[in-house]
Amino acid sequence: MNTRVSPTRMHLLELKKRHAVAVRGHKLLKDKLDELMKQFLELVKRDRELREEVDEKLGEAFRGFLIARGAMSSNSVDAALMYPKERVALKASRRHIMNVEVPKFEWSFEGQEDRTNIYPYGFAYTSSELDTAIRLLSEAMPGLVELAEVEKSVELLAGEIERTRRRVNALEHVVIPQLETSIKYITMKLDEAERANITRLMKVKEIVGDRSV
Repeated sequence: MNTRVSPTRMHLLELKKRHAVAVRGHKLLKDKLDELMKQFLELVKRDRELREEVDEKLGEAFRGFLIARGAMSSNSVDAALMYPKERVALKASRRHIMNVEVPKFEWSFEGQEDRTNIYPYGFAYTSSELDTAIRLLSEAMPGLVELAEVEKSVELLAGEIERTRRRVNALEHVVIPQLETSIKYITMKLDEAERANITRLMKVKEIVGDRSV
């Protein structure tokens, strides 16, 4: 019990207002936390899907490169990949999930109009495994970019969830109980003062009545 609480009606009204604000804030933060968790779990699910997809394509692509290096000389592979036909242009912006700023990546291939021929070499002196590896790397690009976006969003949402949870717990287990305890204490003191005042008035009436007899 905080004995420094001033047991006045004005202070009681102030504490009741603060209690109402704290309860309302707790509800809003709890609703926010629930929605953040929903969004977070959806992103985690998407992250797993993308990682499986990207890992599979990259694994196949790397196996293709290894086979190509076995079928071709290292110099031939290096020469075939020396001058890429196109490059990836990446544009980063921001979007919001429950007031949390998360990255948004937009990408495109630059360098040529015809996307049907993505190979930076002729086919006369290269293996089909190298062609497959190049194609799989190209196909993995959208997933790689989205994966980077999703994983950073997951990290940022996790931080916001932790901060929001701490605020919810502070209100629920510290602020609101302390306010309720103070309100009960002041109410008890005011009731005691009221009863004492009534008792004094009754005694005064008795004294006045006795004197008037």
